[in-house]
Amino acid sequence: MTQQMQDVKLKTAVLGLNDHGQFLLKTASEIDYFQIEAVADKDTELAEKIASEYACSAYDDYRQLVIQNQFDCLLVAAPIHSCAEYLRAGIKKKFNVLKTSPPARNYDQAAEFVRLAEDRGVKFAVVNPWRFAESSLAFRQFLQDGGIEQICLITAVCNFGRRLCPSWQTDPKLAGGGVLLQDCYQIIDQIVWNFGIPQQVYSLNTNQAEDRKQRLYLTEDTVIVTMKFADTSFGNLIATRTFGPQQTTLKIYGKDKILALSEKKFAVSDDLGQIIEESQYRDDLSCRIRKLLENFALSILSPDKNRLCGSAAENLKNMAVIESAYLSARTGMPEEPGKILEMTKTELTNIWPSHK
Repeated sequence: MTQQMQDVKLKTAVLGLNDHGQFLLKTASEIDYFQIEAVADKDTELAEKIASEYACSAYDDYRQLVIQNQFDCLLVAAPIHSCAEYLRAGIKKKFNVLKTSPPARNYDQAAEFVRLAEDRGVKFAVVNPWRFAESSLAFRQFLQDGGIEQICLITAVCNFGRRLCPSWQTDPKLAGGGVLLQDCYQIIDQIVWNFGIPQQVYSLNTNQAEDRKQRLYLTEDTVIVTMKFADTSFGNLIATRTFGPQQTTLKIYGKDKILALSEKKFAVSDDLGQIIEESQYRDDLSCRIRKLLENFALSILSPDKNRLCGSAAENLKNMAVIESAYLSARTGMPEEPGKILEMTKTELTNIWPSHK
């Protein structure tokens, strides 16, 4: 890192001061590349309190934050239903945007943001902290080194325990989806990032509302997604908010090895389940977010030397898989993510090679 780059500060604002937004704000403020100029939240008292702590401007109107300023970066943690038009406006003003997952309510909206960012020549990235976890990086390197052969089954289990969700997450029009979209985005990203998009997706979902009419107004809290990657390679994801303990695990079954990945552990076992090697990692979410923010900043400051990890264009693959799962749950038939991606292929010619 050159002294000149150290001196450069990206004028930055944070839109949405929920727990995720405050975490992004705190971490960005500790990184030399970012200069916090403003924060915004619909809770006026909260926005003013946080702004005073970081000696920056406070806004309780997302529109005013965007139209009154010219930022280099906009870190967006607000739910997408509450900020989509302002995110769009920011991209039009050539703000580089980093959005917490999910990046949109559905595939079409995500593709719109990607298309707009490409047109304006700015970065639009998604917060995927698992990509920067030491366990995940060790897992990915093991795969790239050919450490496992003839993968036949990928299984993911995501339990989120009984917890209260914001009311908007129960409304399909506001949330776009339930446990699959809102809670499983990171594990889906791990599957797609390492193994590509499945050829077919079949899904079933439900919620625990006793009244069937009421279910129509609620997003799913339990989902099963089956993925076909090839004739001899399948994947399965089971996720729920209805029971615990909270855990997210990914297992890969190959010819003579089984790989197990969690946020802080990567293990390799033989085909009988006997552990061959196991590594525990001490990095936490703060470490991962810091690496993610540094990557985002350097991709703006020195794009020729620093590839953006987790661009929204790349994340369209995740959104296509999720969209296929929701479509399958409605049709009762397997759906093909590739066909959804194909719809935007001609419109995204400059970034499409990254989707192959």
